[in-house]
This record gives sequence, structure tokens and C-alpha cells, in this order.
Amino acid sequence: MLEGATAAEVHSLLRKRPLGRLGERAILASLVGCAAISFVTMGLIIYVLVSESATFFQEVSFAEFFLDTEWQPLFKPTSFGIWELVAGTANVVLWSLVLALPIGLAAAVYLSEYAHPRTRRLLKPILEALAGVPTVVYAYFALNVITLDILRPLLGTEHLSVPFNSLSASILLAVMILPTVASISEDAMASVPRDLREGAYALGATRLEVAGRVVVPAALSGIVASVLLAIARVVGETMIVAIAAGSTPNLTLSPLESIQTMTGFMLQVGLGDAARGTIDYQSLFAVGLMLFVITLLFNMAAQVFVGRFREVYE
Repeated sequence: MLEGATAAEVHSLLRKRPLGRLGERAILASLVGCAAISFVTMGLIIYVLVSESATFFQEVSFAEFFLDTEWQPLFKPTSFGIWELVAGTANVVLWSLVLALPIGLAAAVYLSEYAHPRTRRLLKPILEALAGVPTVVYAYFALNVITLDILRPLLGTEHLSVPFNSLSASILLAVMILPTVASISEDAMASVPRDLREGAYALGATRLEVAGRVVVPAALSGIVASVLLAIARVVGETMIVAIAAGSTPNLTLSPLESIQTMTGFMLQVGLGDAARGTIDYQSLFAVGLMLFVITLLFNMAAQVFVGRFREVYE
């Protein structure tokens, strides 16, 4: 009926169908409502974090929060230097990326350049299924298997005197973010036009040279976006670091020591170790605001990088 009709004719026909226009308006209104709910929810989260943090900073100075290097809000004498928690978060981010990036990128290159299409269709869902495992399962596996059954016999009790350490948490965090790095990177590599590959093969390049010198540079923006997304996921992870890494604030990047991350401290306070309305309870929101700002900066960096280096192929 609409075959060969112009846009004006189609628009005129739709205007004559009030039920169709009513349905379109209902769909548009529902989409606007969903978007509005997202903005309102984000606004309320920011309001709560900022208002509660303002109460915290009425008693704790910015100088103590940002310049002190000791975090001890739950015991006397109290101290509120955030950098031990930031160092704990940076610790697990560093070692999880050291473990996940080589394996994730290698898996992405294999799936994109080497795997048979049937093999790719089989392996990729299996790889992505790792993201569906509950993090509390990862946490207890890290504590009971990685630390007690593997790392302690391998390294000895002199290096792992306590069952909590950053390395076991980082290993399971690497497993958790592996699907993010591999899947998004593989999607970016798969979007590289076949003409670029064929041109490199015509010049005598091997498959490895094509993957390393043509495909990976062309998909660099997508790869970096996957890495930044993985970092944001590690920064926001709670159960693995709270159970496997311990609850000892520590200004170190050593993978063999017990640490506490920002999310781990927030869980500790949320479990009831601090009375509501006290300064140590208010510190939960100050740490949450710091975590929100760090995550926001990572997302902004990802947007800027992708927008600047993104390759658009026609």
C-alpha cells in the first residue's frame, strides 16, 4: 500500500490514523518517562552523596581527608586519610589488569582473526558466561581455593601469614573482567573492514602481522574503551575484595598483603559497625562520593578517548 509513496504521502496517511498516532505518542511518552527516571535517580544519588558528605566535612577538614595517609575511622584515635583506601583500590585494579589484559586481548585476537566461525559461535557465549557468575562465589573461591590451596602452599606461610591478600582477589577480579575485555575488544576488531585485511595480505603480511599491525591499531578505540570499562567494574566491585582481600587499610601496591578498598570499607560500615549519624558513619558517604568521582572520571576519559581516536568506516 505504501510502496512508491513519498514521505509527505506517508505522513499524510498516518495523520489520518488517530489510533496509530496515539500509539506513537504513548510509546514516545514511555521512552521520555524512562529517560526522566534515569535522570531523577542519578540526581537523587548525587544529592544524597553530596549532602551527607557535607555533614562529614563539617567535622573533618579537606586537608586531613586528602593529605593524611592513615585511615582509621572506627577506632581511637580516629584518622580520616583517604589514600590508604585509594591505594587498596589501585592495588587490585593494577594486578587484575596485569592478569586480565594479556589473556583478554589474546582471546579477542584469536576469536576475531584465527577462530573458525563455528568455533567463535561456541566459545564466545562460554566466555561471556563468566560475567554471569555471582561475585560472592568468586570471593569464596578466591579465599578457600586460590589462597589456602594454591598460593599458601606455593609461596609459604612466611609470605602469606594471613588468609587475606590482594593477589587472590586480583586473580578472581581478572576472571570477572575477562569477558568484558575479550568480548568488547573482539567486537571492535570484527568491525574493522575486510578490505584492510585483504590489503595487508596482498602486501605479503602474515596473519599475525595483520592482527598486530592492522586490526589492533584500527580497533584501538574499542579496545581502550573495554579496558576503561573493566577498570570501572573493578573499582566498583565489593564482595570479592571485601572477602578475599581483607579489611586492613594499607598504603601499598604489594599483591601479598591484606588491604581494604573503598567499596570494602563501605560494606564494613553498612553492616552495622558504625552507629547511624556518627562521624564514622558519615565517612561512608564521603568515601562513596570519592568513588563516584573516580568512576565518573574513568567514564569521561573513555568517552573522550573513543571520540578522539574512533575510526569510522563507510
